[in-house]
Amino acid sequence: METPSSPNARPPEVGSSLPTCGFRTNYHDAGKGPGVLLIHGSGPGVTAWANWRLTIPVLARQARVVAPDMVGFGYTESPPGVQYHWSTWVDQLIALLDALELERVSVVGNSFGGALALKLAARHPGRVDRLVLMGPVGLRFPITDGLEKVWGYRPSPAAMRELLDIFVHDPSFIDDELVAMRYRASIRDDVQARFGSMFPPPRQRILDDMATDEAVLRAIPHETLIVHGRGDKVIPVEASRRLAQTMPRARLAEIDRCGHWVQIEQPAAFTALVGEFLAPR
Repeated sequence: METPSSPNARPPEVGSSLPTCGFRTNYHDAGKGPGVLLIHGSGPGVTAWANWRLTIPVLARQARVVAPDMVGFGYTESPPGVQYHWSTWVDQLIALLDALELERVSVVGNSFGGALALKLAARHPGRVDRLVLMGPVGLRFPITDGLEKVWGYRPSPAAMRELLDIFVHDPSFIDDELVAMRYRASIRDDVQARFGSMFPPPRQRILDDMATDEAVLRAIPHETLIVHGRGDKVIPVEASRRLAQTMPRARLAEIDRCGHWVQIEQPAAFTALVGEFLAPR
């Protein structure tokens, strides 16, 4: 019998898979009820499971929670020639929802995933119920040193520790085991080659492309909760303040003593906010 520590055991990051847009998407599917789609961020070695492992079991008490690895990340297939662009990722999400026969879902997006959530809502408004954006890329802003380091990551344990310190408000939250786990994930197979090809310099250009125009944001009709750590060094909290003022049905919840990883650093506060916002009405 295989155990979690067995070399042949399936890692927890691997869920189910379905064909989407010419490749198979790895995704996690838990709970019953209204659909909730979780979109992960863009840190090196990230997977849906690493990003949402504390969130999925809580939200699954009230909803059907689907959390995919976006193409280029994690355990989703990444065929040669795939274009790593927000339009590709939005098409992947729609194909996954179609395959799962989910006509309309609420969408929770983290950082890069927040940008995709906004693009999805703008392109396919009828497929989205409510939006939760956590430390999102929304309006354009000058790229931060923190985001430059995230997208410019070159694998080493020291570089991974520096990145994880950037993600949190309290560096004591980061221990050697977490650094080792995320470093191993960042060098698995061709993960770094894929990651490097997604975010080449000049990275301000990529950030601007991921952002959504103000006129489009003003037209998004969905009720929106924006969650942002006040100590975020990757996406400035001021960007979410501007976003909340721009979107007609948005409100902002700022979290004290918290960096970019709200769902990891303040999981109880995050799931309480999101669970209440997405509760059936």
